[in-house]
Amino acid sequence: MRKRERENPCGICGHYHKYEEGEPCGICGHRMAVVTDKSSSIQVSAFPSEILPEFLYLGSYDNASRAELLKTQGISRVLNTVPACQNLYKNSFTYHCLQDDQDLHFDDAIQFLEQCEKDRARVLVHCMSGKSRSPAIVIAYLMKSKGWKLAQSYQWVKDRRPSVDLNQGVYQKLQEYEQKIFGSLENQPASAMPVFTSPVPAFSFNYPTPTDSVQIPTFNSSGATSVFARPVFGVPPQDFTFGAAAHNQRNTSESDIAMDGS
Repeated sequence: MRKRERENPCGICGHYHKYEEGEPCGICGHRMAVVTDKSSSIQVSAFPSEILPEFLYLGSYDNASRAELLKTQGISRVLNTVPACQNLYKNSFTYHCLQDDQDLHFDDAIQFLEQCEKDRARVLVHCMSGKSRSPAIVIAYLMKSKGWKLAQSYQWVKDRRPSVDLNQGVYQKLQEYEQKIFGSLENQPASAMPVFTSPVPAFSFNYPTPTDSVQIPTFNSSGATSVFARPVFGVPPQDFTFGAAAHNQRNTSESDIAMDGS
């Protein structure tokens, strides 16, 4: 390794690798995140999202592959929700892996998370992208352990990890689990997948909001004056002559002047 490369460690993981060229770190596996959608305002972080302070973390397989960063956050246990994802650091972390990649076994995952909470151990829950499968496990845990309804649990997780994007099948599983926990929802209105928007800023530029009644200007009021109703200028019409009449009038005037002078 050249001296220049040794003097320029990675700003994320602190190790020496060509992170700007996309080379993965040989120690912790960190690599530069690639964002394909340039219009996206969601920042990709090397660290998992903290859902419950000093206890529950949510992330992707990329987050789970960075052992050194997980250790800096005090994480010692990992809940892997995707059987296809390898448990990379079995000597450093305690792993629990869900065995079914088609279904979400909430009770199995929650039992592991409750034991982590009892042991006061920080735990990372991850899937491949950290957008649907692992957030569903975390939401189910919040419903079961905190007694929160689905909408409130989803709101809590979404606020702390904006990239969460549950698919319809996963959300339906969560609705069924909510019914299992809180009982029949027959008397409650059917809830669709909630849509969350960014908070409205405190300042305003006086633009009307959708709930404001917009006053449309009235252009046909009785007080308005038409351009065709303006008074006619008091100029005698004979002062303005056009065409042949003007020419004849000019010749007559010249003849009168010549006769007066003769």
